[in-house]
Amino acid sequence: MSKLEKQVNNLDNRYEQVNPKIVFPIVALALLMITVDSTIVATALHALQVDLNTSVSWAGWTLTAYSFGFVLMLPLSAKFSIRFGNRPVFLVSVATFTFASLLCGLSTNIYVLIAMRAIQAIGGSGLTPSATGIIVNHFNQSRDKFLGLFGSIFAIGGMIGPIFGGIFVTYASWQWIFYINIPFGLTVLFFAMRFIPIAPPVDSSKKNFDFPGLILLAMGIITAMYATTYLGEDDSSFQSPLFIGLVLFSVISFILFFRHLNRVEFPFINPNFIYGKGFGAVNFINLVHTGMVIGSASLIPFYAVNRYGISELNSGILLVLEGSASVVMSVIMSIYLRRTGYRIPLYVGSMILVLGLALLFFEPLFSISPFIWLSISTFFIGFGFGIMSPAARNAGIQLAPEQSANLAAIRSLGLQMGQIMSIAVATSIIAAAAYPSKAQAMTYLGLSILLLVTAPIISRVPENRGSW
Repeated sequence: MSKLEKQVNNLDNRYEQVNPKIVFPIVALALLMITVDSTIVATALHALQVDLNTSVSWAGWTLTAYSFGFVLMLPLSAKFSIRFGNRPVFLVSVATFTFASLLCGLSTNIYVLIAMRAIQAIGGSGLTPSATGIIVNHFNQSRDKFLGLFGSIFAIGGMIGPIFGGIFVTYASWQWIFYINIPFGLTVLFFAMRFIPIAPPVDSSKKNFDFPGLILLAMGIITAMYATTYLGEDDSSFQSPLFIGLVLFSVISFILFFRHLNRVEFPFINPNFIYGKGFGAVNFINLVHTGMVIGSASLIPFYAVNRYGISELNSGILLVLEGSASVVMSVIMSIYLRRTGYRIPLYVGSMILVLGLALLFFEPLFSISPFIWLSISTFFIGFGFGIMSPAARNAGIQLAPEQSANLAAIRSLGLQMGQIMSIAVATSIIAAAAYPSKAQAMTYLGLSILLLVTAPIISRVPENRGSW
């Protein structure tokens, strides 16, 4: 019996099995809630910019602050799940996210809203690791299929979020994009307390949490974010001492962070799970081919409004088309993943993403209306996401299933980092450009080229066919 098979058998024997038809919808609703909140805000960026009297760069921070909170807390949430159990972390995360959503809606200026979004993300960050742990521990041999369906949940959130966002901004106010989370959160709390079983933690040892590593990572990310935002402000310059100082501080923080990971006994993140054999390629694909594309796609409604004058409601429908294509293909690929393996879906999905992003750059051809042209592009992006998602999610976790919470956190961390990078850079370029819509079009072309150039890295993703 192989080491992997022994690990899987130990999991199956240790935890109480549950009925997936009852528990999975509870977990899915929680994940849907945090995903809706990512995409629903994208449709309200223009309204936030006007109503809160701020710049597009600072309005964009409502997206990046959410991702920033996820990046910082995901590994810590995973460790909490391992030490205290998945169920309590899941419940506390839902409660925190729900309360923070109320505070977001009550915010009266952009800076308070950004801070509340970070707190909201702290709550949401615990859901992916704990939900993954619940499925891996309690779903026995069906775990790979249900993990594959996670992609369809995120796609559904990406689909319905813009609908709600467009409706609320058009017929009510932007505050309701946050208030909508409250009934979802209370429903999840009620059913989770009743149906998700109490289970022993994976590791209850009293290991110290690596707060120095957390602080170094936070300093590296926040200074890089502010440096990009600064470039979008008036009278900014690459030669500015402030900009140079921020960049240097960020680089030094990241260097010290990785140096720190290799020197402490219990690091904030296990460095092997970041760049170890097999893990490095998977994480790169999640960062660039998924995270950065998700971040860029979240700005499509803003792009549609500014370049083509499409309404907020109709621009939100573009993300609905993306989500619809992603849902369908994610479900199909989850069913056939054991036959296709991981690399083929990743190659095919990435090339479709390249096409979808490149189309955003070009003006509509053949007398096609702008809305139809953008619909075609976003459909391709969603189609590509759906093909890639189950393979990208399973490829890393199947290497060490007993560390599913940690690996799910690292994957989500990569996605959030990619979103931070793409949104921060794009909004800064847009804010500084004489022709903002054309500048945003260039960012889509640049990202499509980046995906094409880095596609060969997929060959290093560990392959697998069958269950694990």
